[in-house]
Parts: sequence; structure tokens; C-alpha cells
Amino acid sequence: MRLRHIEVFHAVYVTGSITNAANFLHVSQPSVSKVLAHAELQLGFALFQRIKGRLSPTVEAQQLFGEVDKVYKQIRSVRNSVENLKKGKTGCINVGLTPALGFDILPKAVAQYKDNHPGVKINILTIHNNEVLQGLLEHTIDFALMFSPPSLPGVEQQFICESQLVMMYPNQYFPTQPKKITLNQLEGHEVIGIWDSGPLGDLIWHRLAEDNVPINTNIKVKTYFLAARLVAQNIGICIIDEFSARGNISDNVSIATIEPTLSFKLKALYLDNHKPSQIATGLLDTIESVANSIRLKT
Repeated sequence: MRLRHIEVFHAVYVTGSITNAANFLHVSQPSVSKVLAHAELQLGFALFQRIKGRLSPTVEAQQLFGEVDKVYKQIRSVRNSVENLKKGKTGCINVGLTPALGFDILPKAVAQYKDNHPGVKINILTIHNNEVLQGLLEHTIDFALMFSPPSLPGVEQQFICESQLVMMYPNQYFPTQPKKITLNQLEGHEVIGIWDSGPLGDLIWHRLAEDNVPINTNIKVKTYFLAARLVAQNIGICIIDEFSARGNISDNVSIATIEPTLSFKLKALYLDNHKPSQIATGLLDTIESVANSIRLKT
């Protein structure tokens, strides 16, 4: 039996007449009669017989209906899934992101997105720059969100927002709590080194070298979260992205923008031949909106 045969047979069996089946399927009565006759011709036996003006299923039809009903429900499930995917109601999104985005941006973006898409599943994986390509190629992530990512073969980069590095410092270091600080003001203070943290660490180091700023670094870390927590213990100053800074602020710590600005770009990465789905694109739009709304004002 063809799929159309199954639909018509099921409709006639359930509704009890050609007229009701036609109304149910939103087609004409002759169309239902023609498909039903073609199904019986292919099967080699009758599916219904007319008794006292009503269609009654034959013994063969009764035996066949159980299996047909299973197939019909599967077809209906597939169609419902297609409609939900078209409307962005269901599906799964696998997101890879730099840990810094887990403090503020992504939680807010996911909360907003889920309000309008409660049926969509979201899997979140924290990754680093050197893990992005493998995650995309293995399809463990649909897209990655990274700071100033390097170019990767076969990977497209979508601009999300421009951001900046900021300085987190214990209030006792600068009693006036300035909102803007130059790198030269680091001289004489303990600076927590994050030079091996990828593109942003390189950005800091190059600027310090260009400006010939002497710094005192006795503690080195690889994560911005740990650097921020050390600042909260009055151990030193750190230069980190503004999102990590916002997510780790405390009463005895202040944030200042750096002059001149040390800016970078937040981008989404995905394979050229595996573009984000409709629902994933919707989440990316939400992330972009949230990222731009919570940025520090320079």
C-alpha cells in the first residue's frame, strides 16, 4: 500500500463513510473513492462492503487495520515534527562556548529563548579555541561562540558583537575607584598574569610589550574566572574580558575600561557545509541581542 492508500483507508475505516473521510482529508468524495478503489485493486481484495447503505470493513480490512494504524500514527508524528521544526517549536541545539560567556550572556539568552521555545532542547559545552574544529567536525556542537577566533579551514565566522578587555582591581589599589585606567597605572601593582589564555591573552601581552609597561607578575593563571576570584581576595589586578568581569564582581572590587581600548570580537563559528538550523539561528539572534544589551558603556 502507498502512503496515500493508507491515509484514505484509515480515514474511511475510522469515519465510516466516503463523505466523512473526504471532509476529514479536505478532498473531494470522488478522489477518496478513486484512491480506495486503486488500493483494493493493488491488494487483490475488497476493503469495504456496502451494507444497508453504510460501508462496513471486510474481515481482511479488520485484520489489516491494526498495522495500518501504526503506520498512520508514525506518518502523523513525522508531519507534526516537520511542522514544529518549521515553526521553531522543537529540536535540539548543541552549543560550544568559551567559559567566559557562561557567567552572563548565555544564561540570559537561554532564558529569553526558552520563554518562546519551551520545546527546544539546548545542550551547552564549554570549549577552548583548539577544540572548536574537532567539535564542529564531529557534530558534537552546531556552533561555537568564541573571542577573536583564528581562521579555521571550512569554518564560517559570524560576527556577534564587539567587546573589550577591562581591568578588575581591588578598591584599595585605587581608592578613587576610577572608571578608566591606562596600562601605565599597573606599574607598582601586582598583576595576575593570563598571558597563555589564547587570543585575548596575546592581545594583552602585545599591548604591554608595545607600550613597554613594566609589570610585576608573581601569579599566573589560565582562566579568567580564577583571575577574577584572586582579585576578590585583594591579591592583585587582572585584565579580562568584560563579560567575565561582570559575572564575577564583588563588593571590594571595581571594573575600569582601559585607555586606549583593547577591543576584540565575539563570533559564532560553524561549518561552511553545515549551517545552523532555523532554531539555532534563532538562538544566535537572541545571544547577539543579549550580548549587545549588557555590554559595558565606554
